Amino acid sequence: MKIAVVIPAFNEERVIGSVLKQLPRKLPGIETIDMIVVNDGSTDATENIAKTFDVVVLRHVINRGLGATLGTGLAYARDHGYDLVVTFDADGQHDPAELKDVIQPVLQGRAEVVVGTRLKKPDGMPWHRRIGIWAFNLITFVLFGVWTTDSQSGLRVFSRRALEQMEIDFQGMEVSSGLFSEIGRLKLRYVEVPIQAIYTDYSLAKGQRPGNGFSILFRLLWHKFVK
Repeated sequence: MKIAVVIPAFNEERVIGSVLKQLPRKLPGIETIDMIVVNDGSTDATENIAKTFDVVVLRHVINRGLGATLGTGLAYARDHGYDLVVTFDADGQHDPAELKDVIQPVLQGRAEVVVGTRLKKPDGMPWHRRIGIWAFNLITFVLFGVWTTDSQSGLRVFSRRALEQMEIDFQGMEVSSGLFSEIGRLKLRYVEVPIQAIYTDYSLAKGQRPGNGFSILFRLLWHKFVK
């Protein structure tokens, strides 16, 4: 069993080293765990810091957006024969110790896609974040017919079958909701696992802002009705 952990990163020099240091390199029953950092045109030392660790570093020359960055990492994992792929935010918001929990439904054959949901453990989440996530949960359901309690989570797991069939053609932050269009289109078995988000001033500043919501909604509507 080979696992790839895809870490999209844009100007994360303050925390990328800590994230890579804490992610587990061994888990029971797992032969290989590889870290794939996708540097999305960072202008700081993100890439240089990542290269000091035993990881694969992929690079966008310019900042292309979260969707394009995830697409690059998932394509690499697919082309290199990984059995399971995890997406993991680079801003320190996820607890690396929960990696072993979110992969279990796929390892046990109960799911092809897993999302770590923060809304089932919302302690410490600012109220405006909760409202924003629920709003996008509703939009995601209306557009793509898949209900989730955390459409904006960055901690996800994909089986080999899901990886081979999904078409990730989103460029920006709309990819978080857009992935559910693929779950619905392909009728992939989907499970949620509660996770605890780690909120700091830094991670809150790196997340989605209210002003981005209209742009994300427009791109989702374009993908649904125009593309």
